Amino acid sequence: MTDETAADTADEAAGGAAGDWRGWRAAAKAALYGPGGFYRRPEGPAGHFRTSVHASPLFAEAVAGLLCRVDEALGRPGTLDFVDMGAGRGELVSGVLAALPADVAARARGYAVEVADRPEGLDGRISWLSEPPEGITGLLFANEWLDNVPVEVAEVDPAGVPRLVLVREDGAERLGEPLAGAEARWLARWWPLPAEEGLRAEIGLPRDTAWASAVSRVARGLAVAVDYGHTADARPPFGTLTGFREGRETAPVPDGSCDITAHVALDACATLHTARTLPGARLLTQREALRALGIAGARPPLALASTDPAAYVRALASAGEAAELTAPGGLGDFGWLLQPVGIPDALL
Repeated sequence: MTDETAADTADEAAGGAAGDWRGWRAAAKAALYGPGGFYRRPEGPAGHFRTSVHASPLFAEAVAGLLCRVDEALGRPGTLDFVDMGAGRGELVSGVLAALPADVAARARGYAVEVADRPEGLDGRISWLSEPPEGITGLLFANEWLDNVPVEVAEVDPAGVPRLVLVREDGAERLGEPLAGAEARWLARWWPLPAEEGLRAEIGLPRDTAWASAVSRVARGLAVAVDYGHTADARPPFGTLTGFREGRETAPVPDGSCDITAHVALDACATLHTARTLPGARLLTQREALRALGIAGARPPLALASTDPAAYVRALASAGEAAELTAPGGLGDFGWLLQPVGIPDALL
């Protein structure tokens, strides 16, 4: 991802010793992805928080259904790619391949994109990569990936000026220089802060760049980003930066002990800056997307309990899982950003 290279070099030059003050982007990058970082731990993300992938196999089945729709839109190509961005330990790509009909599975190739080492026992059909392959024909799916692309944080000072927030490894913060350049322009366009002391924002420019780079790897097919996010009409006034450890929300401390995450400005990511002219991206809620893929959460008819009690129990459990995946105020409110490439935008 060449657009990230210069920024990464700048991050490394910013220092990293325990007592150093640096921007949140460099600090989070080292804490999450550096040697011994949070995402390189053997337990993986599932050891600390629950995503849609871990909530129910229905999620992988729904994504497999979407891949089948992409397959049809592509005219059933000889090889069909499924690329899982931020793959954790390969849970989603494994579930998708397992849920495909036999005729589609025979043509499918799975790719897991992750900084951690390949886990033992992973399906041999899955290629384990540090970045997405070129020339994807199929579906690139980024479930809770963009929220872990580190970003800078801005805070308004007493004079009403947005400044870069600096942080130490122990989580202590102070204000740095006023924002300037591309970061100031992004803030002005996508998250303008009133001149009120203490208001905060996360500067999503690296996420926009990362998403554009991922989409550029798709030759034909669909790119989907799924994340908790916000749009310009409802930005949170104090930002969303937080940490997670062992299933609990915690203070974001960039020492490698916890996940560091922030909600995604998905509307900004949808405005792609690529060398190609692509049709406009669409934003849906997860509730809308999964219902379009047949995951509704409706309870089975009570009469089934009399005629086939075992089937009723299975259907009831499935309905409960579907309800969790589509629940308002929970996973159902996640945003789905869909970017078609060379196929009609009529899959959901």
